[in-house]
Amino acid sequence: MTLGSLDNEIIFKKAFTDITVFKAFVHDILGLDVEVDKIETEKKFDPKVGYIDFELDIFAETIDKRIVIEIQRVEYDHNFDRFLHYFLMVIAEQQKRSRDYGINQTVYLIVVLTAPYTISEKNGQPIKDEVLLLKLNPKTLKGDERELYGHKFVVLNPNHTDDETPSAIRDWLTLIYESIHNSSNAIINRENEGIRRAADLISFENLTPEERALSKNKEAAKIVIAKIENAKVLEIAKKLLKLGATTEMVSASTELGVEAIERLRRDLDAGE
Repeated sequence: MTLGSLDNEIIFKKAFTDITVFKAFVHDILGLDVEVDKIETEKKFDPKVGYIDFELDIFAETIDKRIVIEIQRVEYDHNFDRFLHYFLMVIAEQQKRSRDYGINQTVYLIVVLTAPYTISEKNGQPIKDEVLLLKLNPKTLKGDERELYGHKFVVLNPNHTDDETPSAIRDWLTLIYESIHNSSNAIINRENEGIRRAADLISFENLTPEERALSKNKEAAKIVIAKIENAKVLEIAKKLLKLGATTEMVSASTELGVEAIERLRRDLDAGE
């Protein structure tokens, strides 16, 4: 069985808009048993919340209307502020519908990153965590947490393996990683019903001609965008080198490797 890549928007949405997969994923990642009858994609709020017209990849409310869960899939990590905005705006949207300041629904945001981190903490330390968790509950000066809000923001990145990641979460991270890097011979836990269902849904044999075409178009678009972005980075690097920047300075500014920068330097010296 060859799997479609879960870093492809079409493949990802096919898997995680399936109710069986969605419920199993939420259970394993958040520890919640939920009942949903509708899973939306490209969810927008009308009227808008805040000043940004944002869109949620996968959005669902539980039948009892107590929990809102959204799932985002991204290839990059350079703008955590964007995810935080989504998280907070879904919380704020409830107040628009409320007669007072009440927030009756608990909001969970799960972000799946399909590429290794390139960002660092404010102290300069690189971020290499497989699972990150943000909770909005206040704490006392002693560090005791007060359960006032249940809102959670979870970030998953299968490219940074941590031995302490719970096996239930590990199963999903392995599925995501294997679908991207070992699609023709994926080693996954098929004893997990949700994993098995997701794998079956995204297997190449089960993709419709339309889904295959759309996924190919998405991949082609990603390649074009990557080439454009790479060309921009190379131009920036060349300008820095012409200004006399060191290899280390150019690398820090553009994230290009030393070998690539030195090759650019030689090209510039040769007048190319």
